[in-house]
Amino acid sequence: MTESILLTVDEGLARLTLNRPASLNAFDADLAMAWRDTTAEAVARDDVKAILLDANGRSFCAGGDVVAMSKAMGSGADITSLAHVINEGILSLTTSSIPVVAAAQGTTAGGGLGILMCSDYAVIGASSKIGSRYANIGLTPDLSVTAQLARAIGERRALQLVLQDRMLSASEAVEWGLVAEAVEGADAAAEADAVRERAEQIARFWLAGAAGAYGQAKRLVRSQPSRSYDEQLAEEARSIGEAFETADAKARVAAFAAASSKSAR
Repeated sequence: MTESILLTVDEGLARLTLNRPASLNAFDADLAMAWRDTTAEAVARDDVKAILLDANGRSFCAGGDVVAMSKAMGSGADITSLAHVINEGILSLTTSSIPVVAAAQGTTAGGGLGILMCSDYAVIGASSKIGSRYANIGLTPDLSVTAQLARAIGERRALQLVLQDRMLSASEAVEWGLVAEAVEGADAAAEADAVRERAEQIARFWLAGAAGAYGQAKRLVRSQPSRSYDEQLAEEARSIGEAFETADAKARVAAFAAASSKSAR
């Protein structure tokens, strides 16, 4: 049986690959369980300092597998239970101190939008399309879409996306701040390769620098809504003091100070 999600770790980089290409990487029960377990493993590993989230096939993620749901799910309670399982994986990524980059080629729709927003930096293809489309089949957003979308692009734009049958173009997604950048390719396959290559460049940039500091910066931004303004300032102060004591920071601060002294002479 083919694994529905793949995990590889190489020199600090964990690659999580959705692997249901024939179903546009839509979530069925098997993928939901694998997603929960694989994300938990990735963030718990001491040798993982950055995560790249990508997908096999022509699309990143079409959300929930509606066909599978209609055949295998007997009730709304079953759907709710499955959503909770997927949410565990979303929380693993978004609450971790590990930066996550997404490589999202092709179409991202429905709950796939929530999976995309698990990343802290997203790269898509120039021909990619992104949308909500839940209401088209009489369902409401899940998988963190309402929890993250307004924070990412603002409430008015979030409402435009969930209240219309609208798919954002790649340029619109960049303009709205939903993704960081879009890259081109000669055809769909080349574009998907370019998306993955650029996302890996981002991850390797983190790994080549102070990966721990990037991870803590991600944590501070992601966790801010749970704290008041003065609590956030206190957490920033605590975090920078803790970072200052790390071997990585000591070496980098010393190198910076030495370079500054040399240039001032």
